[in-house]
Amino acid sequence: MFGVKRPGSQPGVIEPEADGNSGGPARTSDVHTDSDRPSTNGGPGGSAGRPPGERPRPTGGPGRHSGPGNKILLVGTAIVVVAAAGVAYAVTQSGSGKSAARGASAAVPVGHIHLTSITPADRTRNVDGAYPITVNFSAPVAADSPKPLITPHVPGSWSAQGNSLVFTPAAPFGPATRVTVDVPAGIRSATGALLSTPVTERFTTSGYSQLALAEMLTDQGYLPMTFSPTYSGAARMSAAMAEFAPASLTPGGVAYDPPQGTFTFDSGYPSMLQSMWNPNQPNVLLRGAVMAFESEHNMTVNASLNQQFWRALIQAQQTGQQNQNGYTYAVANKGTPETLTIYHNGHFAMRSLTNTGIPSAPTVNGTFPVYEKFRFTIMSGTNPGGSTYSDPVQWVSYFNGGDAVHYFVRPGYGYPQSLGCVELPYNSAVRAYPLLTYGSLVTVDG
Repeated sequence: MFGVKRPGSQPGVIEPEADGNSGGPARTSDVHTDSDRPSTNGGPGGSAGRPPGERPRPTGGPGRHSGPGNKILLVGTAIVVVAAAGVAYAVTQSGSGKSAARGASAAVPVGHIHLTSITPADRTRNVDGAYPITVNFSAPVAADSPKPLITPHVPGSWSAQGNSLVFTPAAPFGPATRVTVDVPAGIRSATGALLSTPVTERFTTSGYSQLALAEMLTDQGYLPMTFSPTYSGAARMSAAMAEFAPASLTPGGVAYDPPQGTFTFDSGYPSMLQSMWNPNQPNVLLRGAVMAFESEHNMTVNASLNQQFWRALIQAQQTGQQNQNGYTYAVANKGTPETLTIYHNGHFAMRSLTNTGIPSAPTVNGTFPVYEKFRFTIMSGTNPGGSTYSDPVQWVSYFNGGDAVHYFVRPGYGYPQSLGCVELPYNSAVRAYPLLTYGSLVTVDG
C-alpha cells in the first residue's frame, strides 16, 4: 500500500502516473515557437518601402533656410521623441497606472520575442510540487505583459528575472497532479516585440514521500516513537528555501521532501515491535497508524493513501492535531498457558488468560491492525465437523479476517478452544475493548 517517489531523494506514495523512477530535478527542454523574420517596418538604420540602393532625398542642409515642410518635419521629430520617452517610462516604472498604459501602447513592436524553454520541461514526471515554474524567453518581458496561465490554480506570484518569468507557488500543487502551463500569444518584450505563437506544456507532480508519512504520523502520536530531525546546516537551508521555494517549507511541501533525522522508539514495548519498523519501506506499523488516523478523522478505515487522506493529514499537521486514543500494542501468546498482554502508551496495561484456535482451526501467527469493532454482534460460521454456529459475542475487536479479540463464555481459559479468535473472560474483555482502538496492532505468536 505504500509506494515510492520523489525527484532526486525520496520514495513516493501515490503516483498513478509516475514511471517508478525517482529521478532528479526536472529537466529543461528547448522550445522554439517561431523563426526569425525581418520586420516589415524595417530594421535599425533601414527605411520601410524604399527600393534597394536608393538614397533618401535631403530635406535641407547647412545654410539652407527652413520652409514650411521643414517645420512639419521638426514637429514630427518631437512626436517621436515623446513616444520614445513614453516607452522608457513604461519599461522602467513599476506602477500600473493609466500613464504607464498609454506609454506602452505607444510602443511600436519590433520583431518577435521567442520562448526558449520551460522548466519543468514538457511531459516531465516526478516533479516536486513545491518548486517554482520558470518560463524563459529570448529577451526581458515587459512588466505589464500578459502572464502565462497555470492550472490547476494554486496561490503564488510571478516575477521577472532577466529573460525569465518565474512563478513561485505559496502553496504546493497536490501529489500526482497534472499541471498545465499555457503561454499566450501576445506576451510582449520590454522593447515591444511580441510572442506570435502560443505554447502549452504539461508536467506531473510526484507522489508524497513515505518518509514524510512516517514523520507526520509520528509527530501526531500515531506511532510509538519520536522523530528528531538532523539540524546540520538546517538554518542556511531553510533561509535558502524560504527565498527560492517558500512552499517547500509548508507541511504540503515537506510531504514531497521531508527532512532527514532519527526515529526513537518509546520505552516499554517488546523488542518484536521495533523489529517490524522501517520508515522507508511498507510495514504493518505504518498501516496501523494510517488506519488509526482514518478512524479519528471519520474516514473509511481501509489504509488507503488517497487525496482525502493526505489533505486531512497535512491539515492536522498544520493545526497541531494529536492522536486522542494513544498507542496500543497487544500480544497473544500461544504458549502454556495462553495469554493476551496489552501495552498502551509505552506502559504495561493488562494481561489475561485467553483461548486461541484449536489445531483444526488455528489462530494465524502474525501482526495485524484492528479494523472493525462491535460492542455486541452475532458470529456465524461452520464448525470443523460441518455443523454451523451462530453465537452472540461481546466486546469484539476484529484484527485478521474473522479472527477477533472478544468475550465468549467458556468453562476455563488459557488453552486452545476457539475457531481462530482470541477469547477472553468477561472482565478482561471489558478492559481490553477500549484499549484496542482502530489501527491497534495485535501480534499472534507461538
